[in-house]
Amino acid sequence: MTRAAVAVGRDTPFKDIVVLMHQWRVSALPVVEGEGVVIGVVSEADLLPKEEFRDGDPDRFTQLRRLADLAKAGARTAAELMTSPAVTVGPGATLAHAARLMAGHGVKRLPVVDEAGLLRGIVSRADLLKGFLRDDGELVEEIRRDVVAPLFPGSAQPVRVEVSDGVVTLAGRVRDTSLVPVAARLARAVEGVVDVDWRTGDEEDRAAGGAAPTGGAARVPAAWTGADRDV
Repeated sequence: MTRAAVAVGRDTPFKDIVVLMHQWRVSALPVVEGEGVVIGVVSEADLLPKEEFRDGDPDRFTQLRRLADLAKAGARTAAELMTSPAVTVGPGATLAHAARLMAGHGVKRLPVVDEAGLLRGIVSRADLLKGFLRDDGELVEEIRRDVVAPLFPGSAQPVRVEVSDGVVTLAGRVRDTSLVPVAARLARAVEGVVDVDWRTGDEEDRAAGGAAPTGGAARVPAAWTGADRDV
């Protein structure tokens, strides 16, 4: 999340909200009161009705169908414009949970609040995607250290880790095949991993003998590999 979050009060005028969005290059602002308790969010969508209905009065059908938007077209302050209650997450929420909230509510930014409802930061769609900027080599080192080494210590044929464009391939023969989905899940939990494949022992033997594998790397089913990371 971004900890330096700009917010507005309930009485902040319409034009000041627009100016702040432009200055900070954001599409939404939390609305707070008191010591910083989040009571709503003003987004670009909340501001647009004023421009949309500028040319004149809508017909009666539109009036009945879009009463909320018409009310916002006449709004002057954050309290009149905001969507309330705000959709928020806690500091310990996972990235997956934040992503589901954004998708489910059709929002681009979520205020991060503590147990008292006080604003602690903002998580945006861009924040959720930053992990995918990590270098493949960095992912290899972390997966070797935090996944392969603990799960397969002292293995005579160590599991190899390869990463290309964020896609992880774990390759090698293991005695305890029940650890395969565990390793895949932990690898997927590493921030920046796009997907996880597993190359079986038979495929490793064929590759070592010079024969081309017939099946290629096996994609680990999503049910094995889903994982969450903290906001």
